[in-house]
Amino acid sequence: MRTWGPLTAICLGTFMLLVDVTIVLVALPSMSGSLNASLSQLQWVADGYALAVAAALLGAGMLADLHGRRRMYAAGLVVFALASVACALAPGMGWLIAARLVQGLGAAAMFTTTLSLISTLYTGRRLGLAFGVWAAVASSASALGPVLGGLLTQALDWRWIFYVNVPVTALALAMTFRYIPRSTPARDAARRLDVPGVVLFALGAGGFVHALTTSHTHGWTAAQTLVPLGAALVAFAAFVAVQRRGAHPLLDLSLFRRPAFTAAMITIAVGEGAVYGVLPYTSVWLQSVQHLSPMGAGLVVLPHALAAALVAVVCGRWMPKPSPRVGATLGLFLAGLGLGVEGFLGPDSGWPVLVGGLALSGIGMGLVFQVAAALALGSVPAERAGMAGGVYSTFEQLGYAVGVAVFGTLAVAGMGRSLDGRVTDPHGTARTLSGGGADALLSAVPAGDRASFEHTLHAVFATGHNTLVQIAGALATAGAVLVLVLTRRTTSKPPASSGGRAEELPPSRPRPHSQPEPEPEPEPEPEPQPQPELRAAGD
Repeated sequence: MRTWGPLTAICLGTFMLLVDVTIVLVALPSMSGSLNASLSQLQWVADGYALAVAAALLGAGMLADLHGRRRMYAAGLVVFALASVACALAPGMGWLIAARLVQGLGAAAMFTTTLSLISTLYTGRRLGLAFGVWAAVASSASALGPVLGGLLTQALDWRWIFYVNVPVTALALAMTFRYIPRSTPARDAARRLDVPGVVLFALGAGGFVHALTTSHTHGWTAAQTLVPLGAALVAFAAFVAVQRRGAHPLLDLSLFRRPAFTAAMITIAVGEGAVYGVLPYTSVWLQSVQHLSPMGAGLVVLPHALAAALVAVVCGRWMPKPSPRVGATLGLFLAGLGLGVEGFLGPDSGWPVLVGGLALSGIGMGLVFQVAAALALGSVPAERAGMAGGVYSTFEQLGYAVGVAVFGTLAVAGMGRSLDGRVTDPHGTARTLSGGGADALLSAVPAGDRASFEHTLHAVFATGHNTLVQIAGALATAGAVLVLVLTRRTTSKPPASSGGRAEELPPSRPRPHSQPEPEPEPEPEPEPQPQPELRAAGD
């Protein structure tokens, strides 16, 4: 168990926290009926969790460096489990959203340590295998969430999608203390948690997503949209200023002078935002228009999960032989192509139309999860591995949160235009339709007009969905081109930064994490000596 024990403990937590990003998607209609929720509230159930994870990841990463990674991981498991119970017991939407935010804080403490634990515990060929298994878990978890959510919602109740976290957490916690060695925290008396940085980043991320979420209700020119958007921009600007001046910043901005690191952030953020940002609206179409059960809607997404997991494992066994440049670019391109294939729904289309595109985007995301993580950690010095892992996870969750919010706004706007002239309140009808309220709209129409109006709703939702996936596909393709440019081989020296030299590494051969940072234009390095394949964190 020297290899599989620690990896199992890490992957259990990873699977659970990422499943909870999407497990709620097929349960949203049940939550809406049970708790009388609006579309904006449903968006916050899905979005609030990912936003809390993204906002807290950088601070959790610094706390892990100061107090130990195993301790932070275990604390995150406990908070996550308690918040899951609170979610399951929620008597109303306000309670549920607040509990989801706390659950996201626990998930952040877990997520920020997973990549740094793997890069510290494993070396050599087993590092590639560990990354492959982790990537398979990460990529399949997000896609398996709707399947598990549908099974639990249909067989039991939507509350069980949260209750199920408790026994898994208990197992992960026991394995953590049994198999993951205690790490030695940093002994720097001058280093403190960057509280202003944590607060400013949380305000910026929260304000930005809140503005996007409320824009489809109040409009872009309303104070309810402009005030949080302006506050977010001010907070982000202040965050950058604080990080540039701080002696021990929450985020070392000089990391983004490394093209490979920047490419990794673009890869994961665009992949998450494009592929999983439209998935909530696909789930709503499957249940409210196709009238599939929650379980049936989850099974439609299963080919995506299987393809992503298979590709990630196979890629991990070959790592680092596949070029991260090729893998990241190809992954985003295939994800974009798969999204484009999903954009041909008609008013009479059935769910099989989506299967091919979902499987193709799963292949792309399997590559994205595997290669982007390796590219992020392999492009920075060993002492920055913890920070790099935290930034990577932050971009992943922030990409998803922004994607859900942006595509929600686009869905309401597109459906509203299609309904203009057909109903008296096109914007309100579009909000109800995109939130899964097709049956409620039909029940308000005279019986003799329902067949015609149902065809109209199906056509409007299909058109809106097609627009979303086509935009998402174009976004993923543009991301692929940008990553290809950023990771091109170059012999020019990178610009220097005040925080240290920013090297540029050949993207197809990530530097092992145990190597010191090379000088500019180094002589060819000798072949590294064999190292132990498992070592305690902090050794």
